Amino acid sequence: MQADAEEATTATEAVEEQAVQPAQETTGPLGQEVGDVPDPVPQPAAPQQPSYVYALGQIDARYPSLGVEKEVAQVASLLETHGLHERQVLKKVISDEKNRYLVRQLCWLFVVGGLETYILVPRDPRDYELLASAYREYPSGDDIDAVIGTRGPIAPPDACNGVSVPIVAVDQLYSFERETLVRAIPRPDSIPEDREQQFRQAAGGVFGTIMHMADNAGATDDHRALNYLAVRSPEIYAAAAEAHDRDASLTSVEARPSQLSGVRHIVEVVFSFTDRKTDVVDKKFVRVDVTEEYPFLVTKLSPYFDR
Repeated sequence: MQADAEEATTATEAVEEQAVQPAQETTGPLGQEVGDVPDPVPQPAAPQQPSYVYALGQIDARYPSLGVEKEVAQVASLLETHGLHERQVLKKVISDEKNRYLVRQLCWLFVVGGLETYILVPRDPRDYELLASAYREYPSGDDIDAVIGTRGPIAPPDACNGVSVPIVAVDQLYSFERETLVRAIPRPDSIPEDREQQFRQAAGGVFGTIMHMADNAGATDDHRALNYLAVRSPEIYAAAAEAHDRDASLTSVEARPSQLSGVRHIVEVVFSFTDRKTDVVDKKFVRVDVTEEYPFLVTKLSPYFDR
């Protein structure tokens, strides 16, 4: 019996020792298991650079739904439309200030090279009037619209009757004809006044060449620089006209990132003029800053030397 008593005493002491021993913690102050490496604190994402657009093309309109199409037809039935085709009828409807609500209901497309490229949404509702004015009854290749804005997401199919292209928030829109631009190009001092007509003809041909070379969606840095120069830099047309006077032709236009790019995005645009008899190539270039929504010239047209 003495052995049983000693065994009971030993068991009691073991239980008491276990009861007074503090429990070992299994979780840390952040709730993680002890021994685990705590998860890193999430960092805020860096702000995305806006995707700017500087595009050349033509404005067009679509009915986003059957209801809008029927409303336009109902309004047109109250007008004199005898002998008018569909574009003329729509132009007559949206030109009336009483029908401005329909201008806001239409889906406005930007077409580049015959392809539906963007859906346009003006930031300022008053700019819907510019869209209505840019809609032409008889569109032609000489009609040009320039759109400057910020590219957004792709539109859902029901936004424009099945057309799923990126939406552009438009900040500036202006329209012109090629002849108007050519007439506005200053004549260089090197070309005498009695050759004004030849200069205008040469400038018009160069504009067509540059527009063909710069046919793009105007969303990349290179394309934005080319489009900006095509409509805002008369000196390249003057240089091309002078090259024609020397029996040389504009044979290529190349845009490339500049080595000067750092905090700012700089694009070099190189124009190559080839002598028609000797095939000697003379190159000139400009630098364009495309960091922000509105590009601008960094350097004027200067001689370019291959590195």
